[in-house]
Amino acid sequence: MSMGAANAQSWMSMLIWLGVFILIFYVFLIMPRKKEEKRHKTLLEELKKGDKVVSIGGINGVVARVKDDSVVLKISENTEVEFLKKAIAYKVGD
Repeated sequence: MSMGAANAQSWMSMLIWLGVFILIFYVFLIMPRKKEEKRHKTLLEELKKGDKVVSIGGINGVVARVKDDSVVLKISENTEVEFLKKAIAYKVGD
């Protein structure tokens, strides 16, 4: 085996390992994140009056009104607070 063939084989081996690393990175980091983003987007699109939710800041409330980009949460008897939809972390019970 000449030096050129050994060098080419070493580059090929390195490219294969790089491909394996990229595949593992994609499967374990990117795919789960995309799945979570899709689930969260669906959650936000399906919000309706009466849903119990928690904001990303930990505030619990019941959806009083849904607007285009925001929701109004009733957090106590006399208190309503408006949040951006993307600030809703999850629905209680999901």
